[in-house]
Amino acid sequence: MRDAVTSLIKNYDVAGRYFDRIAIDNLKGYFESGTARIKAAAAINSNAAGIVKQAGSALFDEQPELIRPGGNAYTTRRYAACLRDMDYYLRYATYALVAGSMDVLDERVLQGLRETYNSLGVPIGPTVRGIQIMKDIVKEQAASSGVTNTSFIDEPFDYMTRELSEKDI
Repeated sequence: MRDAVTSLIKNYDVAGRYFDRIAIDNLKGYFESGTARIKAAAAINSNAAGIVKQAGSALFDEQPELIRPGGNAYTTRRYAACLRDMDYYLRYATYALVAGSMDVLDERVLQGLRETYNSLGVPIGPTVRGIQIMKDIVKEQAASSGVTNTSFIDEPFDYMTRELSEKDI
């Protein structure tokens, strides 16, 4: 797993180049957003269970067929598995927020996940929607904790939803 700094250094090292203006600006932006990233992570960490619970409730209110008989979150075991997965996505989104890099999501979450869900009959649409609901909740909580520009919070959540979404072949 790499962060934004080590990824940038690796790319320039492989190319045998010194940092150019773009690299310096990327580093500057990463370090300038450091405090906001930490505040957002602290907001998530202090209420992760509440975020997952609130997102799960919102998802099941929007898509009640999921918790009805025959639905993918029907039965206590499946319902708990859904919330467990949401917690997993939230935790790794937090890591990606702090790192300023999506590498951890590729390495630890997304690799083969869509194929696994498809083989198990887990619907991707509600998973994607649940991740987006969590993003909105996290942005609200980060703003409440004093983060003025919450746009960086979009990146890991949107990255996961893009990678999980069905793709035309």
